Amino acid sequence: MSENSIYLTGALAVAAAIGVAGYLYKQGNVSALDGIDGPGPNLVIEVAGQANGEVVIDLLDDVAPRHVAQVTELARTGAYDGVAFHRVIDGFMAQTGDVEFGGIGGDLRRAGTGSSSLPDIPAEFSDIPFKRGVVGMARRFKKDSANSQFFIMYGTASHLDGQYTVIGHVISGMEVIDALKKGDPDLNGAVREDPDRMVKVTVVP
Repeated sequence: MSENSIYLTGALAVAAAIGVAGYLYKQGNVSALDGIDGPGPNLVIEVAGQANGEVVIDLLDDVAPRHVAQVTELARTGAYDGVAFHRVIDGFMAQTGDVEFGGIGGDLRRAGTGSSSLPDIPAEFSDIPFKRGVVGMARRFKKDSANSQFFIMYGTASHLDGQYTVIGHVISGMEVIDALKKGDPDLNGAVREDPDRMVKVTVVP
């Protein structure tokens, strides 16, 4: 599996980004490009491990309402607390959110293959480009298979545009994401020993 794909993902496609800025401006999604906190709720993640600190993600509930609703519900119930950053690829992305196998005491060899007790979510693709700080939902081959896992981009990956649902973007704490323990290149970025974890995840208006 290519390190430039998101785990449980199928084919890659290159999506054109011409006119994205104008489109987002008209749709009220400028914050997804310029880092400004928008009107949606914020996901606040306390990270501990090799990296320590707080990461705040502006959730775009106007772009992906079903995905944001599911993520906020999982955060509200504490499902994300203690979950590992199980796949971290320098220059590409950091993935977490496997509440089934990525939690404390879970089998990290299976981290990235699990989901939650909630149903999978129909895709809510948009024209927002995947670049540094953008947060997307991981999925299986089928486009309507996102559930609980999400990833934070280290850089631009245009081959993901229009193929994964964008749910938000980091508005503070990107330096914490940069400091995460990187995975083994021979294991496609998997972090099998002592991964950083989301100690506490909350949602604020």
